[in-house]
Amino acid sequence: MTDSPKHSVSVAGIVVRDDGRILVIQRRDNSHWEPPGGVLELGETFEQGVRREVVEETGIDVEVERLTGAYKNLSRGIVALVFRCRPAGGEATTSDESRRVDWLTPDEVSGHMDPAYAVRVHDALTDNAASRAHDGVQLVAR
Repeated sequence: MTDSPKHSVSVAGIVVRDDGRILVIQRRDNSHWEPPGGVLELGETFEQGVRREVVEETGIDVEVERLTGAYKNLSRGIVALVFRCRPAGGEATTSDESRRVDWLTPDEVSGHMDPAYAVRVHDALTDNAASRAHDGVQLVAR
């Protein structure tokens, strides 16, 4: 029997302030702008992982509201579960993983992020959960 390829599971938080601005990071490793998030650790619930990743990368504590989408990076085998959150405390600061932390408008998100990541933000601003695949940059047609 052949071993099946394995997937990695990650989580991300789309943190939306009362004024509609969204928390984003510029990653240190590749300078890309993305919502804060990362690999889900063993023994963590999805919500625990989102809270941990957001505070580690941004200094912002969050309350997780709801799942807004599931996204698969086809080229890397990463499944990302994305959750809408609201800020609950802390102060925005950079980390070992984030070169910059900022609060952007939805329009600014589209100008800063690759389509595969900007769509996660825009999906989180709607009422329906999304399911999408991408190649790491561009969305893949359904």
